[in-house]
Amino acid sequence: MIVAAHQPHYFPWLGYIDKMAQADLFIVMDDLQYEKENFQNRNRIKLNNQSAWITVPLERGAQSDRICDKLIRNDGVSAKEHWQRRTWTSLQIHYGKAPHFARYADEVEEVFTRPWTRLVDVTLHILDLVRRWFGISRPMLLSSSLELEGEKTDRIIDFCRKVGAKVYLSGRGGSTDYLDVDALRREGITVAWQSFQHPVYPQRYPALGFMPRMCVLDLLFNCGPASRDILLSSGERRIAG
Repeated sequence: MIVAAHQPHYFPWLGYIDKMAQADLFIVMDDLQYEKENFQNRNRIKLNNQSAWITVPLERGAQSDRICDKLIRNDGVSAKEHWQRRTWTSLQIHYGKAPHFARYADEVEEVFTRPWTRLVDVTLHILDLVRRWFGISRPMLLSSSLELEGEKTDRIIDFCRKVGAKVYLSGRGGSTDYLDVDALRREGITVAWQSFQHPVYPQRYPALGFMPRMCVLDLLFNCGPASRDILLSSGERRIAG
C-alpha cells in the first residue's frame, strides 16, 4: 500500500491533488500545529491584473493550536464584507465567463453560503468535492483518528505501521529537510518522491501569461472534465535510492 499525508489545504493547488491521486490511502494531518500564512486557510486565484488570495479569517488563538482547533471568524463585519460573500463575488467576476464555471458553480456557491464554524470542516468538505470532481475514489483518513505518536519521521513511521503501508509518498517541500529515509527503510518502509510538473492550460486573462500554482478552481473553471487528464499527466513517483 502507498500512503501519502498532508495538512488540509483550502481549495488546494494541483500538486496537492496529484499526491492524493497517486496514493492508495491519503491521510489528512488535521492534528498538526496550525501554520500562520500558509495554505491551510487561504489560496490564490487569477484576477484581471494579478493573482490574489482568497482567505478564511480565523479567530485569534494560541500559537500551539492545532489545525483542528482553529475557529472561523464570522462576526465583526457587515454581511456585504463577510469573507464568504466577498470570495464568491470575486469568483463570479473573474471566472463567471470561464468555459466551465457553470458546471461547478452550484457546489462552489454552497461553500460560500453554508455556515461554518471550524476551519477543518470547510477544508474537508472542499477535499470531498475535489476528490469527486477528479474521480479520486481511494480512501482518506484523519490523522486525529489514529492516535499517532512521535514527530516528523517517527510520526510517519507510526501511521505507516497503523495503516499497513509499505511505501510512503513524499512531496518535495519541507519534508526533504527532516525526512529520515534510512530510518523508514529500517522499518521496511520505502520512500517514493512525488515528481510533479505543473501543467500549462488555458486560463482567463491570457494577456497576463500563464500563472502556475493557482487554486484548483482555476483549472476546473477553465478546463472542466478535461481537468483530470491534465492533472494526472503531470505527476509521477520516483523511489528513493
